[in-house]
Amino acid sequence: MTVGLTVVSGGGHTWRLTEQIGSGSEGFVYGVDDARPLVAKLVPDPPGPEAYRRRVARLVRQRREPRTVGLLSGTPVRLAWPLVSVRTADGTDADRVDGYVMTDMRHAYQPFSHLLSTSARRTFLSRATWATALRAALALARLLDELHAEGYVVGDLKPDNLWVDETGRVGMADIDSWQFTDGREVFPGRMRTPGYTAPERIGAPAGTPPDSASDDFALAVLVHQLLMAGLHPFAGHPADGGDYVSYDDNVLHGRCRIVDRTSVLLPRSVPPADLLPRRLAELFRTAFAYPRRRATAAEWARALAAELAPGRLKVCAVNARHLHTVERPWCPWCDQAERGTDSYPGQLQEEA
Repeated sequence: MTVGLTVVSGGGHTWRLTEQIGSGSEGFVYGVDDARPLVAKLVPDPPGPEAYRRRVARLVRQRREPRTVGLLSGTPVRLAWPLVSVRTADGTDADRVDGYVMTDMRHAYQPFSHLLSTSARRTFLSRATWATALRAALALARLLDELHAEGYVVGDLKPDNLWVDETGRVGMADIDSWQFTDGREVFPGRMRTPGYTAPERIGAPAGTPPDSASDDFALAVLVHQLLMAGLHPFAGHPADGGDYVSYDDNVLHGRCRIVDRTSVLLPRSVPPADLLPRRLAELFRTAFAYPRRRATAAEWARALAAELAPGRLKVCAVNARHLHTVERPWCPWCDQAERGTDSYPGQLQEEA
């Protein structure tokens, strides 16, 4: 559906918005009528309009600072960083909506969720294998480590603000929700998403700021989903007969298959728990059971890089799209297929 909106920058440059292409908890994303791959995010009702305008303005300025220049280097760009602040052009000053123009990540990536779904993988990332999932996990861990090293905290790390391509490269959007500093001013993170919120933040008072450790919890959840074909680590009905309430309820009560196989009931069709290499399984158990010992993004990056080293992956003799760790003597994906679901179906004619 086309829209009849025009946005204008502080310098007077105008862009016509074409169609709405996405929405989130706070804002809407629109296509931009421009020769460059750009989109615009508008946030109609931020908690503090003036604070939001200042937040975006600081991010736009930081784009030229040394710490951010390095994060934005490379092709394709990994971050949908605010390029310029904009406001809707029509209406009274009180009616105008604030936002910013950013890179259109669709130009180089697919939504991250496509790598977590068998049907979407086949349609949009047709050559993806478990090696692609490992590479995406590594790329995400390295990116998060770089962000933490420069003082940024994502705060609301989740599939909806991530992007991935067929080689496993990862991009990130929703930069305006991050926690960061500018000089002595702190711009706190506010957002959190059920299922990706560290246990120490669940139930915390509104406004409790995130930190790098809470990002590391969300990273562990996402890496688990990547390597387990989309399965959330806290999925499952309580094995004690109680009602399933939510991912967060399972997080708070420690109901997690990789920590305690007897804590939850899962369909037989999910990937087998023992498909993970030992070093990664141990990082998951620590991340989900011992918050004070939770691995950092840097530690995840080192462990994932080791699993992508030559000789660490084995190709199934039956289905060339079934790749798995050499630590497992037989194919976990074939085991899963025998139970009625194949996360990586079909034959791949060329090497993954």
